[in-house]
Amino acid sequence: VLHYQPQHDLQTQAVTGREALIRWERGGKNMLRPGDFIGVAEETRLILPIGEWAIEEACRQGAAWHSEGTEIRIAVNVSARQFQQPNVVSMIRDAVEHSGFDPHFLEIEITESTAMIDPDLTAEILLDLKNLGMSIAIDDFGVGHSSLSYLKRFPIDTLKIDQSFVQDITRGGSDGAIVSAVIAMGKALNIRVIAEGVETPEQLRFLKEHGCHEYQGYLFSRPMAASALSEMIHTASPGAFTHRYARTIQSGLPAIEHCARAATQCDATHFATWQCATSAHFISIPVCLRRLSTPDAPRAEPHTPP
Repeated sequence: VLHYQPQHDLQTQAVTGREALIRWERGGKNMLRPGDFIGVAEETRLILPIGEWAIEEACRQGAAWHSEGTEIRIAVNVSARQFQQPNVVSMIRDAVEHSGFDPHFLEIEITESTAMIDPDLTAEILLDLKNLGMSIAIDDFGVGHSSLSYLKRFPIDTLKIDQSFVQDITRGGSDGAIVSAVIAMGKALNIRVIAEGVETPEQLRFLKEHGCHEYQGYLFSRPMAASALSEMIHTASPGAFTHRYARTIQSGLPAIEHCARAATQCDATHFATWQCATSAHFISIPVCLRRLSTPDAPRAEPHTPP
């Protein structure tokens, strides 16, 4: 099955996109994450039909959301093996055409390592996809060994900072310097930068102070099924945000009486924006304000990569 994790704009507070993340549903057993089965799928070449299905399903779901009035970017990962197939462009084009999904709202993600397997072929494929109207994202940026010259050669719209750098950006080491440098480089090249794996308010504050465009992670929302995400959008359910974030907000309830509160609406998602009277920090989340004080706030869970 596909789950979707929202991507959040740090300036406008809008949900700007959703990344499709594959899960293996095992009929009542714990759902497997990609790290538990993608390696075997790559070795057995099952990754090809799995990847094709994922792209078709993401396009179908994107078209369904658009028909409901929610026009939003859908990001889909393409594996290294799939990206090297001669029919990769035609396969993606067919998925878009058969679903009726607008290709301008489809973002194709490949990892930095995948891009560097054959840079000439990568440039050719990415240009073909761009000509079809799709946008291009380089995932796990900073983990591979690409030359910065390829950032100019590849038609890239988005750089995604790997969560391994984001985890320690507030601890005074080199990760903070690397992340700020990537953000500055993205701005200079007019490339959108998305930080992955954001889990704490301190990480979010660092990213905002350094001008990162967007982020995704458990701080804002866990990956969820399309039906649950649709419910979040249409009902602003308090279960829409992550358990860790819920506890953070819950712990701040006594101070809410002293906060300036305003409701906004961004891309059909209702946000509550609070400004703390003692810290000048802003928090924007998709919640139902009248239910924030309920005693059954979800507990935090340990993070495992999607």
